[in-house]
Amino acid sequence: MNSGDGKNPMKNIILIGMPGAGKSTVGVILAKTLGRTFTDTDLVIQENSGRLLQVIIDTEGPDAFLKIEEKTILSLHGHNSVIATGGSVVFSEKAMEYLKAGVVIYLKISFEEMVKRLNNITTRGIVLFSGESLRDMYDERVPLYEKYADITIDCSDDPFEKIVGKVIEELAGFQV
Repeated sequence: MNSGDGKNPMKNIILIGMPGAGKSTVGVILAKTLGRTFTDTDLVIQENSGRLLQVIIDTEGPDAFLKIEEKTILSLHGHNSVIATGGSVVFSEKAMEYLKAGVVIYLKISFEEMVKRLNNITTRGIVLFSGESLRDMYDERVPLYEKYADITIDCSDDPFEKIVGKVIEELAGFQV
């Protein structure tokens, strides 16, 4: 558990996890429940660039997208916020160290559940490297999510309200 920077008594709550894990949906409900602001970094990227995530990935490539994502994360200055990140944020050690000033929650889903939830993979803005399958992506990211997580919540079978309840329960042990 990180102690923060001393200037920020209300730590941010950071949601990480696979595409389709429910970070944005859980984030909105969690922010409303806790009376915090909500930030979705994917939407910040789209707003700042004026382009959809998928367009950025298709035109500039995954590596350029990851640099944009990192720069966006490092520009965030919210306190007392719930922040839903893009699934690829864990590829940036700099971004994750910055986010670790808050409490990082890994919303975990199984590979099968991810596939079931991703019905719009070609337009969703998922970072896949050349020749990489969804399975490859999943297997590469899981250890990174586990590495950075302060809390892990299994989200495969529960409705969002129940997941939010689990998150709040787990946060009780943290100074947020």
